[in-house]
Amino acid sequence: MITSFDDYMIHQTAEAVSVPAQSDRNVYERHWMSGFDHGGDIFFEVGFGLYPNRHVMDSHLSLVVGNKQYALHCSRRAPDDRIETEVGPMSLKIIEPMRSLQIKIEKNEHNIECDLTFTACSIPHQEPHNTMYDSNHLIMHNTRFTQAGKWNGTIKIDDVTYKIEDATALRDKSWGVRPVGEPAGGAPGLMNGEPGVYWYWSPVLLGDQWLHYGTFQDRDGNPTQESCELVPLYKQSSDIPKGDDPNIIDMNTMSHKLSWNKGTRLASACTITCGDSEGNEYETVLAPFGKPHYMLGIGYNHPEWGHGFWKGELLIGREEFDLDTIDPLDYAHIHTHQRVKATLTVDGKAKSGFGLLETIVIGRHAPSGFKEFFDGAE
Repeated sequence: MITSFDDYMIHQTAEAVSVPAQSDRNVYERHWMSGFDHGGDIFFEVGFGLYPNRHVMDSHLSLVVGNKQYALHCSRRAPDDRIETEVGPMSLKIIEPMRSLQIKIEKNEHNIECDLTFTACSIPHQEPHNTMYDSNHLIMHNTRFTQAGKWNGTIKIDDVTYKIEDATALRDKSWGVRPVGEPAGGAPGLMNGEPGVYWYWSPVLLGDQWLHYGTFQDRDGNPTQESCELVPLYKQSSDIPKGDDPNIIDMNTMSHKLSWNKGTRLASACTITCGDSEGNEYETVLAPFGKPHYMLGIGYNHPEWGHGFWKGELLIGREEFDLDTIDPLDYAHIHTHQRVKATLTVDGKAKSGFGLLETIVIGRHAPSGFKEFFDGAE
């Protein structure tokens, strides 16, 4: 099917843009976005995904305020035209690629609305490719970039309007193949090695730079993927270089050490140690504050509103979670984002800022002291 994007010189295959290059049903594209104020009152996240071979497009807004987490979930049959990014009352608009975008939720029966504009203050920084096999089946192969910025606008819940002014913003966009939606039929897969996952990721903004660190590890704490860079920040989006930023500092040594809240898999502190090719050593200390954001609020590990689930031609739902009574060791709650205060020290000089700390640890992980699938820290 020919659609509006076919008028642009962007084709990568002989097919129309609406036809994915792969027949894998888990082909996807997804926007993730986060924002928070530094006082700890407002913490929101957005997810917006397309799964063309599953014929699904879904979107989510989740807001942590006080001891509550609210979520609005929207799902529809996917449109053929890639320029159509609307799911019921929720829409995503690219105002200027890699510089500005808008998330909007019109008035609806669930009493959650928003009008938010993201303005970039860094380049879109590409992370290493993710690749994972289940026996001889490639189940994950994707690309992702992350970008820092600011949010402005409003979020309205139950007639209470929260004004968002220059809130810290982090977003990513990823695409490729990854496990989504209802599981495949047939014989179950046999994962290579010991089952489980350890993923740690922490982008933190520190004045004129942001530290971008992430790692997958095996059950014994050996990194299977790891990267760390210091990326420049800019006061005006018009100052951001096009393409790669020549002032990125790549780290050639890196490690992190996490502490956990007793009885949970929720981080209590972290120290990142890294070094560049010039011999400079950097230490960044992260201190979580405020309530965590449970990622099921935007579809991750959600038993009903998971990414790519077929919910019919159009369905919208609302949820609320009491963060004081939630079970942090429930499978659906293991994946979390936490706001952090951060201090980076190099050559005896320190600078401070704010960022996010993402963890998902399922199964045994020797450095953390976890022995079972869902035991908490001792």
